[in-house]
Amino acid sequence: MRKTLLSMVMLAFSSLTAMAQTTTLQELSSGVDARGWEAVGRLDIDGKGFCTGALIAPDLVLTAAHCMFDKGTGLAVDPSRVEFLAGLRGGRPEATRLVSNAVVHPSYEHSGEATPEDVRYDVALLQLSQPIRTSRVEPFEISSSLRRGTEVGVVSYAQDRSDAPSLQEVCNVLGQQDGVLIMDCDVDFGSSGAPIFRSEDGVPRLVSVVSAMAEIDGDKVALGMDLAEPIAVLRLALEEGRGLFSTPPASARVIRPGERANTGALFVRP
Repeated sequence: MRKTLLSMVMLAFSSLTAMAQTTTLQELSSGVDARGWEAVGRLDIDGKGFCTGALIAPDLVLTAAHCMFDKGTGLAVDPSRVEFLAGLRGGRPEATRLVSNAVVHPSYEHSGEATPEDVRYDVALLQLSQPIRTSRVEPFEISSSLRRGTEVGVVSYAQDRSDAPSLQEVCNVLGQQDGVLIMDCDVDFGSSGAPIFRSEDGVPRLVSVVSAMAEIDGDKVALGMDLAEPIAVLRLALEEGRGLFSTPPASARVIRPGERANTGALFVRP
C-alpha cells in the first residue's frame, strides 16, 4: 500500500465530508463471518510482501498493477513467484494457486508517486496456474455503477491483519476526478489491490480496486479507479489474446520478469 499526497486531488476535494456514517473494520476470523467473501485473498509476492486480490473468474484475480513491481529493484516481479491464497484465515486458505501470467493496463506507467494518471490505470489481471473450482469460492462480478455519495465497502488484508481479511461494510465515495475515486474507506499497507464493493440487490459487486492512500484535511482516504474503462481494455486483451497472456494483442501490456520500471512499489512485509 502506497501512501502519498495528491495535491490536485486535495485541492479539488479538501472541503468534502463523508456522505454517511462509515462503519468500523470487522475482522472476518470465523467461517460464518467470512461467508461470501472467500474469493478475496492475499497475494504473497516473491517472499517480499503482500497485496490483496479478488477472483473475478475461476482463474483470474484482479489487483493493483503496482503490486507486480519490486520496490527495491524497480523490476517486474516474476508472476510464478506470486501466490494467491483465497479466503485465507488463521493461516488456512480455502484454495492456494500460483500465478502463471499477468497483464496490466497499457496506459499504466509505474512510478514512485501515486499521480492521478498512475492511480487511474493501476489495475492488473493475474492468471492462475489452475482455476479455483469450488462452491465455497465464488468469483465476483464487476459493476461500473458508481457516483459521488455511493456507499461502498472494502475487504482487505493489511500489515496488522495479514492472517485474516477485514470488512468495512460501509464507506463512501467522496468524489471523482479524471477517473480517480476518493473514498473514506479504512485501508493500510498491504491493502493495495483490495476490492471495493457496492451492494446491488443485496449482492456485492466489485466497483474499484485500492491503489493508494492520501490525506484530506488530516483524514486518511483511499484512492481507487473507476473500473469501467480499465476493465474493458483488459477484458478485450484477454479476448484478443485468447486468454494467453504470453501472446497478447498490441492493446495489452504484459509484465515480464526483469522488465524495468521507473521505481518500485512500496511493499510491507506481513
